[in-house]
Amino acid sequence: MADTYLDHNATTPPLPAVVDVMLDCLRGDWANPSSTHREGIAARRRIELARESVARLIGCRPRDLLLCSGGTEAANLALRGSLQSQPGRTAIATSRHEHSAVRETAESLGKSGTTVHWLEHADDGTIDLDALETLLVADGDSIAVLSVMWVNNETGVIQPVPEIGRLCREHGVRFHTDAVQAVGRMPVDCAALDVDLLSFAAHKFHGPKGAGGMFVSRGTRLEPGITGGSQERERRGGTENVAAIAGMGVAADAATAWITSASWSELESRRDDFEAAVRAAWPEVVVNGGEATRLWTTSNLGFPRLSAEAILMSLSERGIAASAGAACASGSLEPSPILLAMGVPEAIAHGSVRFSFSRETTADEISSGVAAITEVIRRLARDLPAS
Repeated sequence: MADTYLDHNATTPPLPAVVDVMLDCLRGDWANPSSTHREGIAARRRIELARESVARLIGCRPRDLLLCSGGTEAANLALRGSLQSQPGRTAIATSRHEHSAVRETAESLGKSGTTVHWLEHADDGTIDLDALETLLVADGDSIAVLSVMWVNNETGVIQPVPEIGRLCREHGVRFHTDAVQAVGRMPVDCAALDVDLLSFAAHKFHGPKGAGGMFVSRGTRLEPGITGGSQERERRGGTENVAAIAGMGVAADAATAWITSASWSELESRRDDFEAAVRAAWPEVVVNGGEATRLWTTSNLGFPRLSAEAILMSLSERGIAASAGAACASGSLEPSPILLAMGVPEAIAHGSVRFSFSRETTADEISSGVAAITEVIRRLARDLPAS
């Protein structure tokens, strides 16, 4: 493992207590939770306890939670299930700034005949609310679901989800928010939001991969994405991953406890100090999304004239883990489509690296990261041709 892990938007290390409960399930409560014998009931109990824990974390009723494998499955269900359950509505609306789980699903649906409305953005990367209202007035009756990511996975830009939800509610349009980068990292209260669907993934808040889910508001119908079983109130067939779900519950409890005592100003100052230290070493650096309100977890830095691939390889050799754009697309050498959609020049997007933090990130890790980045940037800069 890297000596300094600064890639927490890709995934977070599971807490020791998460690993412990998963091992307990694999050794003891491994029965099929749909079985009616004692062992099956014990496995079912694990699932329902975890459901209650996640419900506390995001402020909803346990019965309003649909559990599944994670954010990508949930996003697909939100879009495809909303279209299929509302046959009179043949359009969706979303943003070019979305994670590929939403953006590429929308593009796929568009190729199959669904009308896709691509939302406009303000200069800081947030949704243009005036343009959104104009769209909803003109075409709201045909839109099956509008989907906007709450916190951008690459830049940390926070979208005005409460305001977007209010507009959707006023115009009778279903609203889904991809909250994968928000849940467990900031307060989330579904009961206080005008949101119909809210998706999340456990491995972003120190839980396991393979577990996540979606808040589904009362009365919101969804056609199942996976058929062949009656699990999750017949909305998601398949035998549940009891160990992963139990681990998610433990991670949710830990996140709930942390959020109640977190110092948001300290977390934001840590990110800002990190960026200031890197800028001191390389004054040309650009903070992508820096003009918008951002979550404390993310610092996306563009290094003009340098290659993100070269930066990441050099950092990895020094024990520093970071990424270029979304981890789901990290094998690509192309500039991030999200940064390009934000209007970031291609030369800067090509040299952009995402550093992301969690509540477990230490001051020593930040210092080690800055020292390694400084060394790498200065070395790579020496190899640049004279301008």
